[in-house]
Amino acid sequence: MPGSPRRVAIVGYADAELLDIACPADVFDAANRLGARPPYELQLASVDGHGIRTASGLTLQPHLRLDQVSGDLDTLVVAGGWGSTAAAADERVLAHVRRLARSSRRIASVCTGAEVLAAAGLLNGRRATTHWRYAARLARDYPAVTVDPVPLYIRHGNVYTAAGVTSGLDLTLSLVEADHGPSLAREAARALVTYLQRPGNQAQVSLFLAGPPPEHPEVRDLTAYIAEHLDADLGTPALAARAGLGTRQLTRLFDAHLGTTPGKYVRTVRTEHAARLLSGTDLPLATIARRCGFGSTETLRQAFLDHFDTPPSAYRRVHLRHSPT
Repeated sequence: MPGSPRRVAIVGYADAELLDIACPADVFDAANRLGARPPYELQLASVDGHGIRTASGLTLQPHLRLDQVSGDLDTLVVAGGWGSTAAAADERVLAHVRRLARSSRRIASVCTGAEVLAAAGLLNGRRATTHWRYAARLARDYPAVTVDPVPLYIRHGNVYTAAGVTSGLDLTLSLVEADHGPSLAREAARALVTYLQRPGNQAQVSLFLAGPPPEHPEVRDLTAYIAEHLDADLGTPALAARAGLGTRQLTRLFDAHLGTTPGKYVRTVRTEHAARLLSGTDLPLATIARRCGFGSTETLRQAFLDHFDTPPSAYRRVHLRHSPT
């Protein structure tokens, strides 16, 4: 009936990630406090109704058992965490998730909660994401799912999958925006002191966070040089000459230690540095393009479209000084 609360059921289990439960719950709660009409009615459920000992050691008390959740749901959310593999092997959990999905307007997972949805058959034939560290495992174990490890979240039909942990904030903010409009979602983001909201197609992991410096001395020295001289000639011949190597040898070394070619690596570093300047400064696009070694703003734009699937101007609108005040 009109005005009835939007019922949200969050599925938890032993060793679930606390943030995978808290992030969606707090976004919906913030929306309620800011006047969402109809409001969200939140319920946390587990298979036996007993306390959920999360991966951090803290225990959450569910409202009810999964078999006590009945009637139509607005949103079904499955949390992720270290316990997701055990949950995905628990036929009791899967049976209830399948049952509740049939009566839900939309279904969502956070982080490795996608493993539970996949085991329940809810991701078959769909594109989905999960925490980047576990994407290959999900793709291997569930070949009927098209796993994309890059985006923060993905919508395919009425099924939503979010990447690691805090991307649950981004996904849930997008759900609030769809339900109540951008103004309320923006206020919820401000109340939670977070971005409004990072686009779902933003990459989960920056190159700068992807791992330690390469062990090979020439490759390590070249990556440091690239980072400090983005506006220099960083073509493969120039880099090979600097390292005293042939171009083919350099390409083989980059492939072995970085998993990419010198040219692609340079373009990624330049693009991600440009992203930092776009989100942290008011510099004009032409200046950023020049500082980062792009020949023109159009070259910068194309690099952004390839890397982030969004133009630099749109990226800046979302990220520039978006910390709430």
